[in-house]
Amino acid sequence: MKVSLSGISVTALSVALTWLSTSSVSTALPSHNVPKAVELATDRGRVNPTNEINLTVVLKLHNQAAYDKAVEALYDPASPTFHQWFKEEDFLKYAPTQQEFEAVKLELVNAGFSVVDSDPHRFSIRVHGTIGSAESAFQTEIHSFTFRGKTFDAHIHDAKLTGSANDFVDSVAGLERHQARPQIAVAKNFRTGQPLFKEPLAKAKDTGGLLGLITGIPLSYPQTFNYSLTDPNISATYRGTVYAIDPTRIVSYTPQELQTHYGLTPLIEEGYNGKGQTIALVEGYGYADAESDANAAAQIFGLPLFTNSTFQVVYPEGKPLNPNAADLTNWTGEIALDIQSAHAIAPGAKILVVASAGQDDEDQIASLNYIIKHHLANAVSSSWENDDEMIAGPAELDAFNSVLKKGAASGISFQFSTGDNGDLGLGTPVGAVEVPSDAPWAVAVGGTSILNDPVSLGDVSAGWGNNVGYIASGGPLDPPVALGFSGGAGGGQSQYFAKPTWQEGLPGSWRQVPDVSALADPYTGFAIVFTSEGVQYFEAGVGGTSLASPIFTAIWAIADQFNGHPLGFASPAVARLKQGEITDVVPVSPLNAHNPAGSVTDSNGTTDYTTPELFSGFLYSQTQFPAAIWPFDSEDTAVLSFGTDSSLTVTRGWDNVTGYGEPNGLPFILAVSLDAAKNGKVKK
Repeated sequence: MKVSLSGISVTALSVALTWLSTSSVSTALPSHNVPKAVELATDRGRVNPTNEINLTVVLKLHNQAAYDKAVEALYDPASPTFHQWFKEEDFLKYAPTQQEFEAVKLELVNAGFSVVDSDPHRFSIRVHGTIGSAESAFQTEIHSFTFRGKTFDAHIHDAKLTGSANDFVDSVAGLERHQARPQIAVAKNFRTGQPLFKEPLAKAKDTGGLLGLITGIPLSYPQTFNYSLTDPNISATYRGTVYAIDPTRIVSYTPQELQTHYGLTPLIEEGYNGKGQTIALVEGYGYADAESDANAAAQIFGLPLFTNSTFQVVYPEGKPLNPNAADLTNWTGEIALDIQSAHAIAPGAKILVVASAGQDDEDQIASLNYIIKHHLANAVSSSWENDDEMIAGPAELDAFNSVLKKGAASGISFQFSTGDNGDLGLGTPVGAVEVPSDAPWAVAVGGTSILNDPVSLGDVSAGWGNNVGYIASGGPLDPPVALGFSGGAGGGQSQYFAKPTWQEGLPGSWRQVPDVSALADPYTGFAIVFTSEGVQYFEAGVGGTSLASPIFTAIWAIADQFNGHPLGFASPAVARLKQGEITDVVPVSPLNAHNPAGSVTDSNGTTDYTTPELFSGFLYSQTQFPAAIWPFDSEDTAVLSFGTDSSLTVTRGWDNVTGYGEPNGLPFILAVSLDAAKNGKVKK
């Protein structure tokens, strides 16, 4: 579905993309660092200078090129330093001097900031002050803007730290204020707009067994549907595979079904269930009932209950001032989904929730730094995104990537959701990749749909992208109505970051997103328990790349356990995989042969409709995708497509919806576990 760009001219958009594509990735605070969206957005005026603000200032390293080379060598199997993660002395070889650090700190303190925290290797410093302090320190003004339906704050003049201390600054996060948004999606009734199933847990239990409310069989054998009105001249006939044929059961997979799909069951039975590993989840705010909700879900699905040793919440900045903050900002369901889906895949792992006191981009950077500083986990999932690259300027983009690179040097893999809105309405395969999954040192996790083949049986994966059409509402629709794109995995090509070395075989010169994928489609989703406003709910049909990121992170934690040594940043290992070591998600499926098609007869005759025509005008050039007829209530029948992700497309090999594909159990684990092979634990 093409999304309006709020009156932005094609020329203006072209200028913006040109700016991004010609921006270089600098090792110092870029001289032109105002977000390009500032030139295109509506300026709402200067932000109140007394408002409080946090900044993370990243310092310039010594011999950046040598540092980059040393970190990359950690991920080269031919290197003598392969998987020899940096120790303190390794970081200090490249660290800013104490004098440089003190000069930056003094300049910030003189501007009115107080120091909140600093990296032990002097890579960064975090300070607290006012908007006025930031404007004074960085010689700019901070204004509020609206752009493409989003509101954000940004500096309007190039940020430059006062005095010679600017020579020591690499990047800064916090001058631009973006809110990290959960990437959670929910299956909905298209007539009412309400979730397909969300009931208080107590009420849901009264209807019978909770497992009887969900089904892991989304598609049923092809059927014929006939529709007619009182007017005998109008009738319609459609035939095709049927989605969710039983309206009393919502399509949602159990943990055991997901373990089977990803080939993990034999590994888990052998004890490779994440035991001894910690999965960190970076969240906004946190909420008090997270553990009790997770244990309620564990009881439903037959998983181990959490204890004080297997579940923990840390607050790097202290607890939020408002204990209901997660509810008010839609983080509660997100947190529940992350915890419960990670536990579903790696039931033996410890889950650590790292709860930021806010949801600004800089709050999340602080949490990422906190994880690295205390080395809290080797596998980290962040099911949130900030904004696309046009809104997030060079200073923020570089700040995120610098922090994530340090994490990779420490042997930590940071996963990020790629978003739930496809190409963000740009209508081009370039897309508008979101921050920070666009960072070369982030593992960008895209999304899939998990379908069954009702004819030949077995699982079939498609790239996540749903389109919807209506064929009947109280009778046949003449003609059928295409509603358009309803959600899909984010992806595309960065217009700022150069292509990393492990993507050498991919097209273009820029960072490609995503790297890997897992289940994200809410119409083939997951069920969770969460508490909101004092009521504990059971909700089915939950997904988004919010689901994909913790699933892959949990699989990576199992790989760490199997390997016997942290595998670190996942992307280079995933890019090396060969056929059979990862499941390539491909566009052509045996399901396509049973896609819905039909005809409508009226006074003008009979009109035939092929599957693409039922989604007319919203499919770009996509013709090969599975779809199904969906009689979702007594009045309405829809057609639902899978694998139609805006202008992003699934292809053989790497693609901008699913990356290199989905993990496939033991072959995947064996292929990435090079340390285990080297030590004779397994034979390669």
